[in-house]
Amino acid sequence: MKLNRIITLCAMALTLAVSAGSLLAQDNGNNNGGPGGNQQGGQRRNRQGGGNFDPAQMQQRMLERVQEQLGFTNDTEWDAVKPLVQKVMDARRDVGFGGMGRMFGGGRNRGGDQGGNARPNPFGQTSPEQEALQKAIDDDAPAAQIKDLLAKYKASQKAKQTKLEAAQAELKAVLTTKQEAQAYLLQLVN
Repeated sequence: MKLNRIITLCAMALTLAVSAGSLLAQDNGNNNGGPGGNQQGGQRRNRQGGGNFDPAQMQQRMLERVQEQLGFTNDTEWDAVKPLVQKVMDARRDVGFGGMGRMFGGGRNRGGDQGGNARPNPFGQTSPEQEALQKAIDDDAPAAQIKDLLAKYKASQKAKQTKLEAAQAELKAVLTTKQEAQAYLLQLVN
């Protein structure tokens, strides 16, 4: 029961975060393209349709926000720190969204497609350990097999957490105290 509540709360928080990001990305409409015209109206309608999710564009906006929040105005300094921020973001995605993509329709297709084609997963790739565990659960595998696969999945998650912590340490090493505090508020470092 508690696990269901936690999963539901995580799903709601993630949905709100994605929605907020999309709201922040919308144009204010200040550039009307000329007197009385609104040449961007069609673009706005397309964005609201939700079918044009571009992970690369979202990631770029996130990096720009981090650059601004950490106070990097010098491009040379930012170019040195950006790969470290990217490394943390990638590692956090791998750790943080583990199976969350499935809750939102990502991962393997469980629908009528008998070919087993996967739908796009905006939350990153699922690991082979996760796929094997999910398949065993779906196939009602024996408890011993599920237990073994769960142990392998937990070990892979622990390795990803270790990778995240190493990336965070690398980033913290190049930040000032003020930047580290801001990075903590942005949940880039612990």
